[in-house]
Formats: sequence, structure tokens, C-alpha cells
Amino acid sequence: MAIRFRLGTRGSPLALTQAGMVRDALCAAHGWREDEVTLVVIRTTGDRVQDRALAEIGGKALWTKELDRALLDREIDAAVHSMKDVETIRPPAIRIAAMLPRADVRDRLIGAETIAAIVAGGTVGTSSPRRRAQVLRLRPDLNVVLFRGNVDTRLAKLAAGEADATLLAAAGLDRLGREGIGRAIPTDVMLPAPAQGAVGIEVRSDDEGAAMVVAAIDDPATSACVLAERAFLAALGADCHSPVAALAGLSGEMLSLRAELIAEDGSAGVEGAGEGTDGSVVAAELAADLLARAPDVVRRLFQP
Repeated sequence: MAIRFRLGTRGSPLALTQAGMVRDALCAAHGWREDEVTLVVIRTTGDRVQDRALAEIGGKALWTKELDRALLDREIDAAVHSMKDVETIRPPAIRIAAMLPRADVRDRLIGAETIAAIVAGGTVGTSSPRRRAQVLRLRPDLNVVLFRGNVDTRLAKLAAGEADATLLAAAGLDRLGREGIGRAIPTDVMLPAPAQGAVGIEVRSDDEGAAMVVAAIDDPATSACVLAERAFLAALGADCHSPVAALAGLSGEMLSLRAELIAEDGSAGVEGAGEGTDGSVVAAELAADLLARAPDVVRRLFQP
């Protein structure tokens, strides 16, 4: 049977699982057979380079630039992304067209029951500046080391004794069938990364046909919250070096947004919240408030 739609995806187990979720949603929405939507695997620089932090070698674009090229070269009709890995400023020729319903936004701690229970002077493995800063804010005695790679790679490093504990997104673990691994950390202890738990689909800005196909599977509440969190990042001038956490919620037409900015070593931080009916306005006002109140060691990490 002829292919109706081509979805671009990274080749990691989690990326393929998420692309499969998008394919299944499209088939259900349009009455297509599974073999009418094909998954096109694109290997990214972020997949190839595993021994350095993303911030040192190009940031989040390492997850998207090859997929962007394939999309703009019309090799694929849409690209599937973990939205927390998508850089804040996107090329004008590409637009976010839809998001699946958001999964669990929390982090999971693996190797200890709680952050407080990690052995004194212990080691935590993570590649996230946010997680590093939050862990050190809670436990300045801990040593944080670089953990890159997919879920299995990080779990193998932990099992090999390279760290006493690590942190992974609950959504990714759940999607891979690892629901029983680790302990979920409440968001009032560790606020998640902006857009954590959300799967997004991008299309070419001039491709109205693809946009209409994908719009059929959009979850409006997820889109509203994630776009507000991304607007907050944009207002801050945040990049992949910036330890920032944010989480939006929607109640009727009222959007609430909580956020925190943290020094890289966890030595200082500022937090706040806002609400309103326009997510972009709430985001801009909260960003301005936090930057105005942030100590210099935090403010210098952002470039609004």
C-alpha cells in the first residue's frame, strides 16, 4: 500500500517508541493502516557524540539539525521530537504543529529512595545542568558527574558503579515499559525541565497539508502549557547552559506557571509563579520578575 505520511525520528529506543505513538495516533485519527505511515530514522550528532556535555558541542541543535534538514529537503513530512530537547528559537521555515497528551512530568531518582538518602559525599550522574544545579542546591556535599547516552546506557553506567544515583525523566521510563524503576521526585522538590514529558511534531511552515494532518492529534492543553514554558525560556534568553525549571498548568482558561532559576553550582536560586489567560504574557512577566530578583550569579546565566 502507498505511503501516506513520512515521520522523521531519531533512532534511539525512546525516540522510536514516541514516533510509534505519533504514527498510531495519526492512523486512529485518519483511519489509516499502520503501514501507510512510515518512520524514517535520522541519526543526529547528539546520538553520535556521547562523551561530552551537549552544552560543550552545540547544545540542543545537536538533536534537531539533521531532522530539520530532512524536513526542509522534503525527505520527511513531519519530525517527532521530545519537546524538552527542541531549542527555543526555531527556523522560520519550520513550525510546531501538534503535541501528544503530556505524560508524567517528574524526574525519577534511581539508586536511592530520596535525594536526602544518597550517601554523604556520594556521586550523582546526569548530563542536565538543571538537574545538576537542583541536586547541588539540595545536597551541596554531592559530586555530580557527566552521564550521557540513552536510558539503557545510563542505567548500565549506574549498575557499573560509576555513580551512586542518577536521574531520568519519568515519561521516558514509562514509555519504555520501565514504570517500576526509580522513585518519582515531587515537583515541589525538583521542578522539571520546561516541556518535559511532551512529544511534539513539527512540519514545514508552508506545508498546510501536513499541518492539517498533524493538527488532528494535537492535545490543546499540552500545547498551551508547553508553549508557555517555551515562551518563558525565550523571554529569559536561556540556552542549554542555563539551569532553569518551569511547569505550566491549565484550569479552564487560566494558565499558571511556576519556575526557578538556579546557579550552576546550586549555591543560589530564585523562584516564582504567575497566572493569566495568555500564556505568553504570563511567561514574559514571570521571566522579568525572576531576573529582577535573581542574584548576580544567577542573572548572568541568562541573556534576555
